[in-house]
Amino acid sequence: MDKPIHEEIASRRTFAIISHPDAGKTTITEKLLYFGGAIRDAGTVKGKKSGKFATSDWMEIEKQRGISVTSSVMQFDYDGKRVNILDTPGHEDFSEDTYRTLMAVDAAVMMVDSAKGIEPQTIKLFKVCRMRGIPIFTFINKMDRQGKEPLDLMEELEEVLGIQSYAMNWPIGMGKEFVGIYDRFNKRVEQVRVDDDKRFLAINEDGGLAEPHPMMETSYYKQALEDVLLLNEAGNDFDEEKIAIGELTPVFFGSALTNFGVQTFLETFLQFSPPPQPRITKDKTEIDPYSEEFSGFIFKIQANMNPMHRDRIAFVRIVSGKFERGMTVTVPRISRTFKLTQTTQFLADDREIVEEAVAGDIIGLHDTGNYQIGDTVIGGKSNFLFDALPQFTPELFVRVTAKNVMKSKHFHKGILQLVQEGAIQYYRTLHTEEVLLGAVGQLQFEVFEHRMKNEYNVEVRMEHVGSKVARWIVNENDVNESMAGQRAMLVKDRHDKRVFLFENDFAMRWFHDKYPEIELYSLL
Repeated sequence: MDKPIHEEIASRRTFAIISHPDAGKTTITEKLLYFGGAIRDAGTVKGKKSGKFATSDWMEIEKQRGISVTSSVMQFDYDGKRVNILDTPGHEDFSEDTYRTLMAVDAAVMMVDSAKGIEPQTIKLFKVCRMRGIPIFTFINKMDRQGKEPLDLMEELEEVLGIQSYAMNWPIGMGKEFVGIYDRFNKRVEQVRVDDDKRFLAINEDGGLAEPHPMMETSYYKQALEDVLLLNEAGNDFDEEKIAIGELTPVFFGSALTNFGVQTFLETFLQFSPPPQPRITKDKTEIDPYSEEFSGFIFKIQANMNPMHRDRIAFVRIVSGKFERGMTVTVPRISRTFKLTQTTQFLADDREIVEEAVAGDIIGLHDTGNYQIGDTVIGGKSNFLFDALPQFTPELFVRVTAKNVMKSKHFHKGILQLVQEGAIQYYRTLHTEEVLLGAVGQLQFEVFEHRMKNEYNVEVRMEHVGSKVARWIVNENDVNESMAGQRAMLVKDRHDKRVFLFENDFAMRWFHDKYPEIELYSLL
């Protein structure tokens, strides 16, 4: 590293891209990587027939379905900044992985489909960002197609999400008549589908084009000028302080697929998104990113990123100080020290050995089974724990066995590794030791089945147990097995804690009335 460490840390920008499925999240990630020089040709998720896949979709099932089911980490340099993008799953069945990823970022980019507006998964993920008070930047995508009116989209943002908005630019036309954007922030018009030397047109003091142009005679240009005038007079003011605390979202219009408006967005985003922020410990003290002592936390574990080596990578968000390869760190949860020699940084599944990294960066640690999601990692003599990461209460359950009993060793190894990634949860019955898996969504089971077959060479048989209401027990010692029954199955989780799986809410209320002394609780 050539710069002093304070400058290195200040140059970091770490953010996640959130959206409903198919809003263009993976596509814009590709374009950002393209501008950062990380890839030469931006593949899109549309490229399945040609065999060209999105760089951030590395898992085989992602390439088959054209969706993201894991959180990829990508890094590149742009305009003096080191950018770390976390491309998260959009599908609601993988919201748990996305929620944890959002704990590791300092800002979020919210993708909105101009034709569909604010969709259910976007609302859920937005709430997590709002809960953390992190800045949210909005990119309204697919302006090259017919969609909702821009003013209606702005109104929807404010009414559905309850956040103030400021249009950084404004579309001129839509669909086939989309000719560009009126850039309010940079005071220029940016044209689509023109050579670079004709891309920007100057604006005069009155807000119109400074030089005559055929666009000026069109109805969509006149409409855009009227809308911009309305925004100037009646819209929200641009306020950096409100952006910083997540109360005002800057809004950008464009098209990720045609790569229009993305570079302007990136440059403005890097100007106003925050550098690495302090993180709170369990005892409510703040860890300053610029403090000398290295610290971080594990927000994700991924098995078999390299199927040839059956490896596991623990993803660490560096919170403070500087990482140097070969350094010794402590994991307070297990009071053990580890020498970090096998460490990597990422472009999806492409990895390179990292020698140094600073607060704000994401690094991968080779894991032989020592780490858990949420673990704190410390490079000095301090002893503290960062706040726990959210874990969700599963709603769907399956009973799972290996089709071939001779594969039982591989079966248990595969389940153990995939469970440690956090997407599925492991339970077993008290006496028969039958394996149950719990998940937030059905698609997680399909991914589990696919990966067991392709990564561990084990075909599994899954019997649906159905929806259950899972509740953990505060006073486990007061529970006896006679309390369990058909409507209240008693199992153990992977930490050997007892868990009741109730048939439905009625069964849980009946149990509570019969055994009021038993205190139950749920995860998120």
